[in-house]
Amino acid sequence: MSRTPSNMLPLGTIAPGFNLPDTVTDKMVSLDQIKGVNGTLIMFICNHCPFVKHVNSTITQLATNYQAQGIAFIAISSNDVVNYPQDAPELMKQTALLERYSFPYLFDETQAVAKAYEAACTPDFYLFDKNLRLVYRGQLDDSRPGNGIPSTGLDLRNAFEALLNNEPINPVQKPSIGCNIKWK
Repeated sequence: MSRTPSNMLPLGTIAPGFNLPDTVTDKMVSLDQIKGVNGTLIMFICNHCPFVKHVNSTITQLATNYQAQGIAFIAISSNDVVNYPQDAPELMKQTALLERYSFPYLFDETQAVAKAYEAACTPDFYLFDKNLRLVYRGQLDDSRPGNGIPSTGLDLRNAFEALLNNEPINPVQKPSIGCNIKWK
């Protein structure tokens, strides 16, 4: 299990646009169509990564809590499915249904979106404000598979709360750690 950190895209970066297939609905969706009125969380995840599996329930719970407050959640898998067939779109759909994702799970076949976001690992989290300016990037919380720390989503939850309350978000942010994106 690799331990690859986030690249930490500069705060203030405008979210790169995209138009990707949603593996659950089989429809193409753009960032502009699915962005949130108060903010947008873009997550690079995949099916097989033990780091993602470890936090899937926390992600789902955060989505339940914050989508109602105008934060859009968007998951993207950019892994090479030729060498990692367990991350193929039809299996992404199965994972989304099994994990009860209430958000789109998009497939970035060309890996262009992951490159535009400088995504490095799964999971990798990017929170943008209502104007699609990056306000938080990094870890969900301090929990990792096997470290005995429960996954609460504390770091991301603090960023959501600050964003929703128009308070400053702490610029000292820890990189996420996870499996590297499986590049072609």
